[in-house]
Amino acid sequence: MAKKQTKPKAKSNAKNSQRRGRFSGLLIKLFIVLVVLVAGYMIYLDAQIKHTFTGNKWEVPAQIYARPLILSKNLEITPEEVLDELSLLGYRKVSRPDSSGEYAYWNNTLVVMRRAFQFVDGAQGMRKLTIAWQGNRIGSITDNTAGKKVGTVRLEPWLVTRLVSSLREDRMLLNLDTVPPMLPKTLTLVEDRDFYDHHGVAPLSILRALIANIKAGRTVQGGSTLTQQLVKNLFLTLEQSLVRKAKEAVMAIIIDARYSKSEILQAYMNEVFLAQDGETAVHGFGLASYYFFDRPATELNVPEIATLVAMIKGPSYYNPRRHPDRVLERRNLILRLLFEANEIGSKDYQRYLEMPLKLASGASLASGKHPAFMQKVRNELQQILADPSLRDSGVKVFTTLDIYAQRRAEAALTQTLDKLQQDRKAKLEGAMVVTNISSGEVRAIVGSRQTDYNGFNRALDARRQVGSLIKPAVYLSALEDPTQYNLATPLEDRPLTLKSRDGKLWSPRNYDKEFREQVPLITSLVESLNVPTVNLGMEVGLDKVINTVKRLGVETDMRKVPALTLGSMSMSPLQTNQMYQTISNNGRYIPLHTVSAVVSANDKLLWKHAEFYAQRADEAATYLLNYGLFKVTREGTAKQLGRAFPRINMAGKTGTTDDYRDSWFSGFDRNNVSTVWVGNDDNQSVNLTGASGALPVFINYQKMQAPKSLSRRFPRGLGIAHFNQKTGEVIVAGCPDSLSVPAILEVLPPPRTDCRGKAIDSSGDEKEKSWWERWF
Repeated sequence: MAKKQTKPKAKSNAKNSQRRGRFSGLLIKLFIVLVVLVAGYMIYLDAQIKHTFTGNKWEVPAQIYARPLILSKNLEITPEEVLDELSLLGYRKVSRPDSSGEYAYWNNTLVVMRRAFQFVDGAQGMRKLTIAWQGNRIGSITDNTAGKKVGTVRLEPWLVTRLVSSLREDRMLLNLDTVPPMLPKTLTLVEDRDFYDHHGVAPLSILRALIANIKAGRTVQGGSTLTQQLVKNLFLTLEQSLVRKAKEAVMAIIIDARYSKSEILQAYMNEVFLAQDGETAVHGFGLASYYFFDRPATELNVPEIATLVAMIKGPSYYNPRRHPDRVLERRNLILRLLFEANEIGSKDYQRYLEMPLKLASGASLASGKHPAFMQKVRNELQQILADPSLRDSGVKVFTTLDIYAQRRAEAALTQTLDKLQQDRKAKLEGAMVVTNISSGEVRAIVGSRQTDYNGFNRALDARRQVGSLIKPAVYLSALEDPTQYNLATPLEDRPLTLKSRDGKLWSPRNYDKEFREQVPLITSLVESLNVPTVNLGMEVGLDKVINTVKRLGVETDMRKVPALTLGSMSMSPLQTNQMYQTISNNGRYIPLHTVSAVVSANDKLLWKHAEFYAQRADEAATYLLNYGLFKVTREGTAKQLGRAFPRINMAGKTGTTDDYRDSWFSGFDRNNVSTVWVGNDDNQSVNLTGASGALPVFINYQKMQAPKSLSRRFPRGLGIAHFNQKTGEVIVAGCPDSLSVPAILEVLPPPRTDCRGKAIDSSGDEKEKSWWERWF
């Protein structure tokens, strides 16, 4: 009986064993599948992390810089102008400059610790410079760092603004090796003191935080490491769940395994959210340093570092502009932690506690500044960097903006129009463009009377009839044929009726409705007479006039009608300025531009403006035209400019359209050419001529600065010639009522009569001279 009973039991044990084997195998398989899934998921996370870390981690706005101020020996610039530039750049006045961004000034001597900067042509380190003045000119420049005299130095360009992307995140990338060592020390001490010891997560920190939170009955302490915080900000949402926390921990471990502590810390310092500027989020210590202290992170002192680190816990709660007492209390707590960790001494600790916050206004980084100029920059960037992602990769855009010219132009336009607006029903609007003559660099653009208005840009997009501003192209067309025309050539000024291509009759009249029968060419130009100009334009041919306008750099629709000679075509202020840039540059055309170079976020040159010019007009003829435009400011329609600046030679031309709808002026000194338009958007009459509307804007602009007097060399073959005012014939020097003007001498015939009308025997000129005559 006992043997029979053991058989079923053995069979049962065998079955149980089989079941356990199958179950164990199933567990092993499930474990393998789980391992494979986890490994696959980790591989997926690793690829996601690698893609982000090796590529562009963030959309970083393009940084827009103004032109750098170049200082050289004998440069005519006042100490006040240089001190204004240092103030603009956020330099700090001290008694003894010894740190980057500090300066001292006394007795016409400036000592400045010029910041290190990555210029387009290479990096330049911090330099201690001594600049001494002699009068209003720089007498000497000493590079104390190198221990030698130098001829030229540059200050770093001013950061004007950033072109923020659609994500409305703003940041300035920084490198860990360029920030003060105290910044990473303070950051890790306060936020993650075990940062260099853990592997992405810190279980003990989580346990400590959990106990503290349970005791307090609320969340008073976080257990996340800096690496976990970085993961949460870069990859995850703000969802509070165990799954998200687990994913955060796994990704933190992967990041810690793949990247160095320095790379992680640098990424965190560029990512951390520190403030909200309107609709734009301020991320990273690089931008926050400018936003709160108006200087680069490399120049932050210990209390300022403690202030920024204090804000990490709650950027809104610890906003120093809204809650200074809160952030001051937390800053001092962090200073105590630094003291207890022996990072600062007792004397420094006490001194730091007594230091106020000293916050900057934040205006230096306000977005939307100078919108008219920035629109031109954006237009050029779309051509330079066709890929939009490049424009959001933290590129540095170096522009031609002269911030002082820009601000003066804005002030001149607004103040002048406010004054002219009195007793006028039509609302006055205006635009202004200032460019450098020799380089074609745009120095200032004002697109509206409301200079901060980021809308319709009249300087670039408004097309208005230019009136008499076109006349110089008519006269240049004639003067380029020196055998037929010169400044003394008589032009007919009698009633005139012409028929256009559509059969309409047109009878131009002068501004005073008078006729002078005949006037010298220069008189017609200086007084802006219409009838002689039309006669001249019809003589040289409308095709030639149109060709001249195009050669001067203007591409616009021009109807071949007689009214073309009086400016019936429409042009923008920028187009008009391009025409006058070529005229003022002795006929040398250079395309106007605002962008000089683009550099990547890691300081690699992506694009640089190529110098280009073309001699589009005869130099001698252009000189004669500019002489006439100079006389316009002394004796003609713009003579109030000469009265305002009696000792400074300038040139220019007024323009007025029918029914006084548009008021124009284009004028130039030695260096810059400016174009001003004043009118009404609805094309209503503003009852202003070029002399009474646009010209006062130009005068007020020049009064805000120090214009340089025109100086143009005589081109070869030019000299002073003497003409009969009525006939235009060449006469001898010294005759009464003669007209003495520059002319191309080689094409002029010799004078035929003397001042009394007696014929001059010129045969003696052809006989051989004696040795005495040849010698002397």
